[in-house]
Amino acid sequence: MRNCEIVGWGTSLPDRTVRFGDEVRYRIADDVSHLDMLVDAAERALASASVAPHEIDLVLGASAAGVQPIPCTAALVLERLTLTGHAAAFDVNSTCTSFITALDVASRYLEAGDAETILIVSGDVGSRFLNPEQRESYELFSDAGAAVVLKRSSDPQRGVIASAQRTWPASAHDTEIRGGLSRSPAQVYADADPADYLFDMDGRRALLAMMRVLPEFFSAFHERSGVAHDDVALWVPHQASAALGPMLDRLGIPADRRVDEVADFGNMVSASVPFMLARALDAGRVGRGDTVILCGTAAGLTANVLALRL
Repeated sequence: MRNCEIVGWGTSLPDRTVRFGDEVRYRIADDVSHLDMLVDAAERALASASVAPHEIDLVLGASAAGVQPIPCTAALVLERLTLTGHAAAFDVNSTCTSFITALDVASRYLEAGDAETILIVSGDVGSRFLNPEQRESYELFSDAGAAVVLKRSSDPQRGVIASAQRTWPASAHDTEIRGGLSRSPAQVYADADPADYLFDMDGRRALLAMMRVLPEFFSAFHERSGVAHDDVALWVPHQASAALGPMLDRLGIPADRRVDEVADFGNMVSASVPFMLARALDAGRVGRGDTVILCGTAAGLTANVLALRL
């Protein structure tokens, strides 16, 4: 057990919505920036935790696509929160599961005594990278931000029970944005394929790859961690697609103890897991002493699972 506790959380959801049939998607306003959304979620989380920005020891940015290449998104968030204090800031990126990776990293800093208070900020503006010609992804993604404040816990029964992360590189190109950064920098944009700067996904290939590897991955996690299905109050998976329900069924996760709100919110990329966790906490669906499992898949192909006792 790596002792820590979530002492505050906040979310940011655009007012603008679009509908695709019965499904609702959230899209950021033209005059609002990615950074605006992240800072909004961070400020809400800090207020919820009654923590002042200058009291933060570490800011972890956990977005799939950052605000700009340099500096890191965490530093830009920190700049908007305070120009004083002593915090370090860096980004953690496992694309859609970046929050889970960041929570894992944060728990280790807290356990080692290297930090007392950590702010994790996640969120993406997927709508600004979507290709309208790829209907599957264009009608799937929503924009959102979410943040949590973590502290070391004095209760030895609270914290990260166990975690696991693995990448299957044979599926590395099933989900990607090829343009930008060193592979295709701005100065070559005029000669590049514009499609390289938009989100590209082979949904069928990605789904088949997940179905092949996830059952063994989850089985190994439960065996190694000792966390049984009956111990878990709620599974909070990344809201990847409409295939989420069948995939969770395949993994033996009970329908009454899992979050599946893809139809109402879509795929929020890195914000999916913390946003849905915040909703569950706000609704009283889970609370102190409950064990929750945060899990999901991401580009790479990467899978994450983390058991947290609240």
